[in-house]
Amino acid sequence: MRKLVLLIALLLPLPALAETVRLGERHYRIELPARPEGAPLIIALHGGGGDPDQFAAASGLAGAATRAGYAVAFPAGSGRRDERLLTWNGGYCCGYAMRRGIDDEAFLKAVIADAGARFGLRRQGVYLTGMSNGAILAETFAARNPGLVRAVAGVAGTMDTGSTRVRGRVPALIIHGTADTMVPYGGGRGEGSLTRTDFAPVRTVVKAFLAPWGGGIHAVSRSVDRISDGTSVRIGDYSKRGLVILRLITIEGGAHHWPGGRKARLAEGKTQEIDANAEMLRFFALHP
Repeated sequence: MRKLVLLIALLLPLPALAETVRLGERHYRIELPARPEGAPLIIALHGGGGDPDQFAAASGLAGAATRAGYAVAFPAGSGRRDERLLTWNGGYCCGYAMRRGIDDEAFLKAVIADAGARFGLRRQGVYLTGMSNGAILAETFAARNPGLVRAVAGVAGTMDTGSTRVRGRVPALIIHGTADTMVPYGGGRGEGSLTRTDFAPVRTVVKAFLAPWGGGIHAVSRSVDRISDGTSVRIGDYSKRGLVILRLITIEGGAHHWPGGRKARLAEGKTQEIDANAEMLRFFALHP
């Protein structure tokens, strides 16, 4: 019996490891796979008014990602009360971080360097994702630092395409709902937003990330509508030489949320058609 228990223990995956790391006056939470040495790193940015613990719990990303062999770092934005109601400076959004001109680009570079050195993670390129204000910074960082990023996934946020140019080829996944009133799919002023600036439309983000790839891009689309939840999904793939370089997932009737996440207070526009974590990991796997 003892040998059987030992054999089962050896066959089971080791549990993920979680730790909070102080980095100067700020911090990041990191969740590691069972074997972190050489693991790829995902940087996951919370939305405006959130924090690392809140986003980790609401998205459920760490569990799915660490099981797939990724490490996930959840950096903390900045706020007037330091550890609460945190935001990112994504250029035209949002809140405290934007008003104070916080250099979040430098902070993310510091997190990437520290996590790689401290935990022995893969050094050659990271994956970036974020929700809302976090998506804005994730896309902006990827656009400005293509050499550091293997792929980016933005959920319910659009970078300032009027002032940000994508400087190199970065594969991008964009997930956004057409009924999003916080960051409207077609652009413009958001209801209850932390900024009074008009947001860029999703189509301009698609155009910006496709631009560095040049010509010869092939586009196909498909629909997903298996569940009667008031939403349906359109998936548009843009490929070059057989590789999907950009995937646009449009949630018809979808509101401002992380698909598959645990945002209980959102009653409407919450799709069950897709899971953001599964879609993201599937896309990242195309760009190892």
